[in-house]
Amino acid sequence: MANDAATGNAIRVAPTEPGDRDDPVRAVLAAYTHDLSTAVNDTLTNFLTAEVESLAQIDAAMGEFAATARDAVLAGGKRLRSTFAYWGWRGASGGSESLPPVLPALAALELLHTFALVHDDVMDDSSTRRGRPTAHVALAAQHVAAGHRGDPDRYGEAAAVLIGDLCMVWADRLLAHAAVPPARLLEVRRCYDQMRVETIAGQYLDVLGENDAANWSVDRALRVARYKTASYTVQRPLLFGTALAGVSTDAPIVAAYTRYGLAVGEAFQLRDDLLGVYGDPATTGKPAGDDLRTGKPTTLLMLARQLATPAQRRVLDRADTGPVDKLAELVADTGAVARVERMIAERVGDALAALDAAPVDRTARTALTGLATAATDRRA
Repeated sequence: MANDAATGNAIRVAPTEPGDRDDPVRAVLAAYTHDLSTAVNDTLTNFLTAEVESLAQIDAAMGEFAATARDAVLAGGKRLRSTFAYWGWRGASGGSESLPPVLPALAALELLHTFALVHDDVMDDSSTRRGRPTAHVALAAQHVAAGHRGDPDRYGEAAAVLIGDLCMVWADRLLAHAAVPPARLLEVRRCYDQMRVETIAGQYLDVLGENDAANWSVDRALRVARYKTASYTVQRPLLFGTALAGVSTDAPIVAAYTRYGLAVGEAFQLRDDLLGVYGDPATTGKPAGDDLRTGKPTTLLMLARQLATPAQRRVLDRADTGPVDKLAELVADTGAVARVERMIAERVGDALAALDAAPVDRTARTALTGLATAATDRRA
């Protein structure tokens, strides 16, 4: 057992892999990540149990609906947003505050994330998420099993939108449970609201890009990554953490976190673009090649078009008619994959440079260094 100076709680060191003892970055992450995720999941479970019971009292059908929403929240995931928020808080507080009062705020970010995922899956017509049927697919199956009238797919989509809405309301309600001074919670809320606005802006641009691909560009694809992913995955959660610690918005650590968060968040999305084409569905929990089939204007595909020969571009223009594995080979042949890998490396380098100048304690610096790599060099 190790003691976390920031929480005053015992931290159980998670099982390590060979070489961890010689790598201080991985050792710190191993010591904290498992128990932090457990604490967040326990907070979510306790909160959602009460919420589901409350909704079940309205009508038995509402209990089933709420349970589907609960299951979407607790289905797994990396808990990246709450993790970055924790380290933003930990780095800013310097180990002077206890964790339990801020746990509801950290867990609320996972409810917000579920809202975004459920709506995103409806918009993308995705069939699986984290290796399980997406919410709208599961709800359509419930419709069929119950023998209801009407179109089960339409029902599934409509009910999934409501599940996403419910998760956003739940996020607001859980955030209010954070035991921090009212003035500080107001600043946390301002950061949280900005995060939500930027997420919706990025999501709209993502939808627009799919319907206006001919007028899209690498710059606009990166703008989608910046607002749809970087903002609410890394940058805003870090700043959310500084607000929880009571740090003013003009503090040097805020500038450092802003730069670090943007760089890591963009790199995270660029890796996601690669995994969407070349990832193993058994590992990612999502089917591979959807972006190629639909011609979604990701940075990877925009670069492929930019670098392609005229003959290669003609094949890319007919992406929805060709075998996905052949299209993936063609994208790699253009040099786009290698270019995206370089962009990821450049952004991780910039993030680490920002961290070097950040006034954070050693433990948080070490953890954020590891997270910059873990979030961008992954298989899922």
